[in-house]
Amino acid sequence: MINAIRRLLGYDDKFFALLEASAAEAQTSVHLLRDLLRRADGNPTLEEFAATRRKGKRITEEISEQLCKTFVTPLEREDIEALSVALYKIPKTIEKFSEKYACCRAQLGHLDFSRQLDLIEQAAAAVVTMTGRLRHRPHVESLQDENERLLRLEGDADRLILALVRDLYSGQHEPLRVIILLDLHETLEKVMDRCRDAGHVIFQTVLKYS
Repeated sequence: MINAIRRLLGYDDKFFALLEASAAEAQTSVHLLRDLLRRADGNPTLEEFAATRRKGKRITEEISEQLCKTFVTPLEREDIEALSVALYKIPKTIEKFSEKYACCRAQLGHLDFSRQLDLIEQAAAAVVTMTGRLRHRPHVESLQDENERLLRLEGDADRLILALVRDLYSGQHEPLRVIILLDLHETLEKVMDRCRDAGHVIFQTVLKYS
């Protein structure tokens, strides 16, 4: 009876559990990306990226289904759905990068994306932390540091991509290499943007309830 009343009043934690699972899949995709780019030789395996993206999609679909079935939700429906979509876009974008990378790996040889990956890993960790705190109805102040951290990471990523673009436009690289590398770097930049978007949804949601 108590559990039924809690669910009716919106205390059912299934949405928090699903969002946390989605954030975990996003972080897993980042770890897979790190492993992919560390391999100096051999053909990249893309199935793991597809599997992670499919898991994220199933979680997103489950959240949508539960929103239809649940009368009272712990957060506003549009906030839950917005975060669900934002989290899913992280592994989806990483899968796109892995596909592009697999296509050009043989032509370009080993490439160093370590600085961008460091920033993305930190951003994904911040998103996981922020998502995990949602179930505890946090105050804005408790998420301020993580949100500011995400913004700093995004700023660092923007400055890094500007430096990389400046180098590619220096005239020292072959045109085809410039085109391919620009696309790869911009896709990685989108991964950072997806992490920022997820963090923004969380912060704005908490701000609404403060």
